[in-house]
Amino acid sequence: MKQTDIYIAIVEDHPIVVEGLKNMLDKEPGFVVTGTFDSSNGLMQHIADKAVDVILLDISLPETNGLELCKNIKLKWPDVAILILSNHTERSMIMQSIQNGAKGYLLKNASVQEIIEAVRAAMDGRLIYSKEVQEIIAQPSRRDLLGVTSITKREKQILKMIAEGKTSIQIAEELFLSNLTVDTHRKNMLQKFGVKNTAELIIEATRQNLL
Repeated sequence: MKQTDIYIAIVEDHPIVVEGLKNMLDKEPGFVVTGTFDSSNGLMQHIADKAVDVILLDISLPETNGLELCKNIKLKWPDVAILILSNHTERSMIMQSIQNGAKGYLLKNASVQEIIEAVRAAMDGRLIYSKEVQEIIAQPSRRDLLGVTSITKREKQILKMIAEGKTSIQIAEELFLSNLTVDTHRKNMLQKFGVKNTAELIIEATRQNLL
C-alpha cells in the first residue's frame, strides 16, 4: 500500500450495506478499507493499531450512539476525519454531528460518486454534506430571526480562508497578520454568529450566503 492511499474504516451494523460500501470503496484507486465494524467494539483498538484516515459512521448502532462515538474518536484522534452515513434526517442530529466534529453528513441514498467525493473532501479538510442534508440545514431556525450577521471586510476575508481549510498560522502568513490577531477574529466571529466551533461557523456563514 502506498503512502498516498486513503485508509478507511466502516462502522455500520447492516451486513448488506457494509458489503456494498466495502466493494465500492475498494474499487476506487487509492482507497483502502482497513476494517469494518458493527459497533464500537474493536474500533478504538483498530484506530490505535492501524492507520485510519476516514471513518464512515452510522448513527444507529448496537450498544452505542454514533454521535457520541464520533465525539469520543475526535477527542482521542482529532486528525481522523469522520463522515456520518445515516438514514436520520433530523436537523438536530445533523447539527449535533457538526458540533461533535464530523467532517460531513450523507444520507444512505447518496450515490457512489457522492460518497467518493465526500471521502476526498474530508481528506482535504473540507466539510461535505449531501444535497438533501444541505436543504435540511438550511431550514429556518431561531437564528433566522436575527437576520444576516454583520461582519467586517477583514473578517469575511478570514472566514473564506477558514472555509478553505487553512489554519490560523497559514492565514496569518498570507495576510501578514499575527497569529493572535487571526485567532481574535475567529473568536469574534464565533460570538457574532452565536456558534460554538469552526464547523458550525462555516455552516452558518454558508446558510447566510456569506461564503
